[in-house]
Amino acid sequence: MIKKIKSETAERWGYMGIQSLIDSGNYFYVFAVIGVVALAGFAVGLHGTFTGYHHVYGVTRQVPWGVLISAYIFCVVTSTGLCLVSSIGHVFGYEPYMPIAKRAVFLSIVFMLGGFTIIFFDVENPFRMPIYNALSPNFTSNMWWMGTLYTLYLLALIVEYFFLLDQNHSMSRLAGLLGVIFGVAAHSNLGAVFGMLHGREFWYGPYMPIYFIVSAMMSGGAAIIFFSCLAWKIDRTVLTRRMERGIKAVCQLTILLIAIILFFTFWKIISGIVAPEKYIAIKAFISGPYAPHFWIAEVGLGLIVPFVLLIRSEGINTNLMFAATGFMMVGIFFMRYDLVLAGQIVPVFHAMHVEEYNSLLHYMPSFHEIAVVVAGLSFSAALFMLGEKVLNAHKFQKHAIVPPGAFICPGCGGIHYKKEGESEEDALRRHHRMRKVDREDEHA
Repeated sequence: MIKKIKSETAERWGYMGIQSLIDSGNYFYVFAVIGVVALAGFAVGLHGTFTGYHHVYGVTRQVPWGVLISAYIFCVVTSTGLCLVSSIGHVFGYEPYMPIAKRAVFLSIVFMLGGFTIIFFDVENPFRMPIYNALSPNFTSNMWWMGTLYTLYLLALIVEYFFLLDQNHSMSRLAGLLGVIFGVAAHSNLGAVFGMLHGREFWYGPYMPIYFIVSAMMSGGAAIIFFSCLAWKIDRTVLTRRMERGIKAVCQLTILLIAIILFFTFWKIISGIVAPEKYIAIKAFISGPYAPHFWIAEVGLGLIVPFVLLIRSEGINTNLMFAATGFMMVGIFFMRYDLVLAGQIVPVFHAMHVEEYNSLLHYMPSFHEIAVVVAGLSFSAALFMLGEKVLNAHKFQKHAIVPPGAFICPGCGGIHYKKEGESEEDALRRHHRMRKVDREDEHA
């Protein structure tokens, strides 16, 4: 009986077993290589922890935040964006986005775990943080709120994904709504960590929390397109007609969000040029030593090239979308790196004409820092590959037997029950809170 229950659960979840990964041939070897890279990077990070990160990291008293903070922000921003984009469908009921829900929520968890592993090696004593976060809370600290809200956010994501696997859509919708609330709260608070620093003029102001939320959705859109296209290259059966429709909808949203971030970037430059406190940092990025970071990586690869390629793809050319979002992922990483660096390269005593701080500060990531970043991103990549094989590429499972009075939802793949006298369309609206259902596409 227990074995039967387990097999039914595995079938409902799409659980294929670890053996499916082991038997995947070259795919498994790539997974193993990425896993070894992650373990090697974590070993280097542990060496830095025991040696003392002040001795092995490139950060200094003047530039205390380096590439580890940038990579952490990249991961958690992408996670929040994935959560927000996926919620448009299975939480708020817009049907075209429903097919991306399982992979998007899974990737949200993956990127959060990757971000947590990176920040683990940036904190001098990471084990004290969760202990004193609970025993000695500081409600006036943005850092305390960041740790608390992101923990609640991750728990909501895990619960949401569990109910998505179990095809309990009412509970997954509730957990997804909590994930959106905690995600927006945590992410706007992360923006406030920068925006409320009075001594760092480049960051200071109400702009940061808003920018973080909008850019998170752009990052999430890029990530779900990139990994869905990558999954399609691994398994050609992944992109069903409904999935293609979902990817097209996300593509259209991502194009809009790129345009908004380009608008933000333009006015960031203009406002920085006319503000004496920000001008030095802005100049360093538009015409100074960091110009290649900004123009080639952040603006070129992260915004302009993807914007053009995604428009040309029309949401249907998978190869163009894959290339565009691949460039975006690289460019967005540099976008986070530039943001963290720009607020620190101008010495805080420069405005006071202190002779010791009359030039820009310099920062270069060390081998240990780069190794930890590679390890965290490799860990996320390995989890993605694990999910694609062990969880059947997050496909919606088909049901051999449909109970009387029920039907298979064409959007989410789950079994829905009709009330007495209720049509399938009305049942779909009730289950997913939709206003309108495309009947022609349902039967496609």
